[in-house]
Amino acid sequence: MSQLSQRPEKPVVGLPLPHESAGLHVTGAALYTDDLIHRTKDVLHAYPVQVMKAHGRITALRTGPALAVPGVVQVLTGDDVPGVNDAGMKHDEPLFPDTVMFHGHAVAWVLGETLEAARLGAAAVEVELDELPSLVTLSEAVAADSFHGARPVMLAGDVDAGFADSAHVFTGEFQFSEQEHFYLETHAALAHVDEAGQVFVQSSTQHPSETQEIVAHVLGLHSHEVTVQCLRMGGGFGGKEMQPHGFAAVAALGAKLTGRPVRVRLNRTQDLTMSGKRHGFHASWKIGFDTEGRIRALDATLTADGGWSLDLSEPVVARALCHIDNTYWIPNARIAGRIARTNKVSNTAFRGFGGPQGMLVIEDIMGRCAPLLGLDPTELRERNFYREGQYTPYGQPVTQPGRISAVWEQVKEKGGLADRRREIAAFNAAHPHAKRALALTGIKFGISFNLTAFNQGGALVLIYKDGSVLINHGGTEMGQGLHTKMLQVAATTLGIPLHKVRLAPTRTDKVPNTSATAASAGTDLNGAAVKNACEQLRGRLLEVAGTQLGASASDVRIVEGVARVLGGDRELAWDDLVRIAYLQRVQLSAAGFYRTEGLHWDAKAFRGSPFKYFAHGAAAAEVEVDGFTGAYRIRRVDIVHDVGDSLSPMIDIGQVEGGFVQGAGWLTLEEMRWDTGDGPHRGRLLTQAASTYKLPSFSEMPEEFHVTLLEHATEEGAVYGSKAVGEPPLMLAFSVREALRQAAAAFGPAGVSVELASPATPEAVYWAVEAARAAAAPSTGTAAPTALSNA
Repeated sequence: MSQLSQRPEKPVVGLPLPHESAGLHVTGAALYTDDLIHRTKDVLHAYPVQVMKAHGRITALRTGPALAVPGVVQVLTGDDVPGVNDAGMKHDEPLFPDTVMFHGHAVAWVLGETLEAARLGAAAVEVELDELPSLVTLSEAVAADSFHGARPVMLAGDVDAGFADSAHVFTGEFQFSEQEHFYLETHAALAHVDEAGQVFVQSSTQHPSETQEIVAHVLGLHSHEVTVQCLRMGGGFGGKEMQPHGFAAVAALGAKLTGRPVRVRLNRTQDLTMSGKRHGFHASWKIGFDTEGRIRALDATLTADGGWSLDLSEPVVARALCHIDNTYWIPNARIAGRIARTNKVSNTAFRGFGGPQGMLVIEDIMGRCAPLLGLDPTELRERNFYREGQYTPYGQPVTQPGRISAVWEQVKEKGGLADRRREIAAFNAAHPHAKRALALTGIKFGISFNLTAFNQGGALVLIYKDGSVLINHGGTEMGQGLHTKMLQVAATTLGIPLHKVRLAPTRTDKVPNTSATAASAGTDLNGAAVKNACEQLRGRLLEVAGTQLGASASDVRIVEGVARVLGGDRELAWDDLVRIAYLQRVQLSAAGFYRTEGLHWDAKAFRGSPFKYFAHGAAAAEVEVDGFTGAYRIRRVDIVHDVGDSLSPMIDIGQVEGGFVQGAGWLTLEEMRWDTGDGPHRGRLLTQAASTYKLPSFSEMPEEFHVTLLEHATEEGAVYGSKAVGEPPLMLAFSVREALRQAAAAFGPAGVSVELASPATPEAVYWAVEAARAAAAPSTGTAAPTALSNA
């Protein structure tokens, strides 16, 4: 077993502990960025000047009327920027634009003594616009050939030969919707400047180092003149990976110009209309199967709706291409990706980062093709699982194919699927107006950033003379339990009780050049860095203990806060050991670092091994559909998920549950709608509140919800044998969508292939039910249009 994955005696990792801030969360004592304004004197409030047109060139911007509003202190415009007027890493996102690119684009910001004064001032700013044609939908952008960014193509084998060898060839299209992050805490930043000109920004950001970089270049400063801190976030889900930077820069610019603290906090409508979503996609595809139902070839084009700027669209599309295989071997593939440029908010990272979109395409294909092949969908999926020695289409070996089957078979057994399917068949036979279905789907999700340079983490660990320990690391806490795991890793590595360890807020002047807390890599990168720092300290302390105990350092172990010699009875308490080390002038601080080994990626050739390992899982979902309305309920869900050897089982189970529910929301409920007409509100987001954007609630939760973590699943080469958990469980929700498809099909004849929109709202399910019924009706002499054809 590797040093990184091996656990010592009596580890703190592996214990089912509650979230380290759970008590603060439930009592309301936890502080978030916007809570800090009540502890800060003379704060100014910033309010955006939004232009409610989808596209147009600004011909006049008059700020005088705003300055006449009582309480307005300043109006920030592009003329005030001392550095670079851009808030993006691609330099395509002007902080103060001269061209409006989406409905609700902020072109200036008003600073007021109160939020109400700033709001009234923003309403008084006069903006004149030369309106331009806008592209609101993905299809409009494709028709206009409006694309930006890279157009990767992933090739494997010989696609033409694969289709020639196929007994069955099908073609189709599939378009699916965006998803709103809807974190409880909207975007927020608070900035102030000290007497030396040092800029300090409190930001709700998943990527403090990049927020620091953007703030510095907007202000024309070096990074060492800007410090960014993130206490915690009230949710992020990827929406705070790239998009907080501009809001932090506005706050910092205001503070620099006025000499007073400046607060930016979007209300819910502003957040919904100004920040990006999960990318909606369109897929066109052609797939070939042999006589046994095994995939021979896949040719597909994935088009993402990138919105007005690139943001993270290029790596999102790259990850979508890398995950279109999911758990299935595709020997011959040609997959193209492209990014449509539309006049909408710039879409961005969202839990799964393109992986869900790619995997949804292949799962939709399997669900649609299984009836046409005369196979049960579960059987079709099983026949195409990866096996030993096989490679992904981008050339990475699948090193644990046995886990694909292991989680799958455990779900079958634990969920009693065979008996329940017989019960469902009996129910459906007896109920003409309601149908049930049970679907089983699996996942294979790659863990690491596609960009190799991001796969590094840092930490700073300090031991004080009294034996207490303070850890700093580069990861941010958004409710996912990262800090809890880091405390457990530190306590385990040092061999001390958990109460001895405290964690400091994430900030750029403690750990520099950190990667975003994203890609499910937060624990892998920061945990290994914390472990590295603690190992340095433990090594120094073992030398001191060995001298005190009359033994070699290699024969001393520190367990539960006591240093002991192997096979002996002499011991030294942790607090005494630390005090002795201090008196001997032994360094009691250490900077830890970790870089993920074994990764390589050629973005142009689209080949390599971009992932450290794959996380696996399987889920079975049972649903019941009402044939009159399309309304449905999720009766039961059974999940077995692979997190390696869990660092914190309670945290991990919570992540699996939460990820599944968020995935089910994307696939079944959360429908984003935009005004696509030619009227004055073209491009406006219509679902801009919780009243119109349907989020999953308790009523949508499964009546029975069983989650099991795969046992005896140590991951070599990862911190204490664990695996990432943040993103992969979201894709387990494919089982719900596939169950809805099968339930709708049950209203028609055997072997009917049902197309199902995404999200599969009750309305969409109703139309799928109607299509299935129509397949049983006598022919009218006209062929029903279909996206599937058997070549």
